[in-house]
Amino acid sequence: MSKPTSGDYTKTPGWLDWFTGPSKPRFQLPPGSVDAHCHVFGPGAHFPYAPERKYTPCDASKEQLFALRDHLGFARNVIVQATCHGADNRALVDACLASGGMARGVATVRRSVTDEELQALHEAGVRGVRFNFVKRLVDFTPKDELLEIAGRIAKLGWHVVIYFEAVDLPELWDFFTSLPTTVVVDHMGRPDVRLPVDGPQFGLFLRLMREHRNVWCKVSCPERLSLTGPNALDGEPNAYRDVVPFARKVVEEFPDRVLWGTDWPHPNLKDHMPDDGLLVDFIPHIAPTPELQRQLLVDNPMRLYWADQ
Repeated sequence: MSKPTSGDYTKTPGWLDWFTGPSKPRFQLPPGSVDAHCHVFGPGAHFPYAPERKYTPCDASKEQLFALRDHLGFARNVIVQATCHGADNRALVDACLASGGMARGVATVRRSVTDEELQALHEAGVRGVRFNFVKRLVDFTPKDELLEIAGRIAKLGWHVVIYFEAVDLPELWDFFTSLPTTVVVDHMGRPDVRLPVDGPQFGLFLRLMREHRNVWCKVSCPERLSLTGPNALDGEPNAYRDVVPFARKVVEEFPDRVLWGTDWPHPNLKDHMPDDGLLVDFIPHIAPTPELQRQLLVDNPMRLYWADQ
């Protein structure tokens, strides 16, 4: 696919817009719950998309994100820089500043970022940087550059968020385990849920978490991983049921190092756009007790993102 030009904000063909009528969740979130993985896109007229982007999304503003937060029953957001904005974090910063302290950010930065710019991001609410290794979404960044960035942001107490696909973990293992910060894995490292939960592919990811206590995991995005899809069984909320064993395994074995987020507005989905209310109803299937739910949704994200409050 050819890359769009800087000033052309026509959506990428096949792009699905986010669902505008999410249901009210049946599951009542614990007070103070955090949606620990979501995005803002533009709006492009105010926050232009990056010239080097590999897709052009629909606009998804901070006002729309905060309205969803309130509708679903969350208290806070962690907003992750979208690849379509590159290392221009202005939309992210704007959303964090507008939140009244109820949002934190995960930015994308380049080696050229100054200490003053990092400090300004910190004051706006940024607490991490994201390294993306999904080849269809970003171009390769040399690992020495990423290690240099990780060393610099470690001094601010930030962490690194890593996005990769399960088949690539063996070649990335040494790099991930050399990072000098807390490391948060997006979406369980995108396991292939056709394979057994106790098989070698997912087993390698579990080994990463067992052997490296600085590694955390987002048990998010079942809609990206599932083959069974959003269909419920017998009228009960049982969407994305083939993802449940994977996410529940992580939550129950590492309850103090898991996070959850909606991934709104769900970039780059091609087959269906999830109902965010249904995604919230997925939570008690993977965190079946009130204590696990509170750790996943309140205690862990507050410890990682609002420790200075």
